[in-house]
Amino acid sequence: MSVATFDTLKFAQRLEQAAAFAEAQKEALETQLARKGDVQRMERDLLLLRWMIGFNLAFTLALVWRVFA
Repeated sequence: MSVATFDTLKFAQRLEQAAAFAEAQKEALETQLARKGDVQRMERDLLLLRWMIGFNLAFTLALVWRVFA
């Protein structure tokens, strides 16, 4: 009959590494999540960008029309 050995120090070190890894992942995920205010600000910025692109497109088309018409 063989006796199984268990290295408690190695096991404890792995648990500490796992805990440190879990804590690092938790911190990384918390800082990367967008909040409601962030999403609302991005929506306003996108709306402004759409208006700016539309205005520039209309202005460019008007200039092209004026030059070639």
